[in-house]
Amino acid sequence: MSEKRIRVLVAKPGLDGHDRGAKVIAQALRDAGMEVVYTGLRQTPEQIVAAALQEDVDVVGMSILSGAHGTLFPEVVNLLREKGAGDVLVVGGGIIPDDDIPALKEAGVAEVFGPGTPLANVVQYIKDKLN
Repeated sequence: MSEKRIRVLVAKPGLDGHDRGAKVIAQALRDAGMEVVYTGLRQTPEQIVAAALQEDVDVVGMSILSGAHGTLFPEVVNLLREKGAGDVLVVGGGIIPDDDIPALKEAGVAEVFGPGTPLANVVQYIKDKLN
C-alpha cells in the first residue's frame, strides 16, 4: 500500500504583491514529493481557509512581506479551528521580526521560517510533524 502524500496549501494573505518566495517554497515541497496547491496573491483569511478545506490539506503555509502577519496568520488559525480543521498544521514565512514569532506561535502558528531558511529545513520540518 502506498504512503499518503502530504498535501500543502501555499498562500499569500493580505495585499502583498510579490510571490517569488512562495513559488520557490511550493516547488521545493513538490520536489520533495508533496502535493502542493498555490492560492495566488492577495488572499483573505476566509479564502485561504475555504481552499484548505476544499483541497483537504494537511498543511497551510503562508508567506507574507507586508507586516500584517500578526493579524492575518492568527485569523487563519482561528478560522480553521472554527471550521473543524484545527488539526491542520499552519506554518508561516517571510519578513517577520523575531520579536513577533512568540505571539504567532502562541496563536497557533506551529513554525515561522525567515529569509534564508534552507528549503531542506522547511521540507524536513513538515515531514517530521506529519509522519
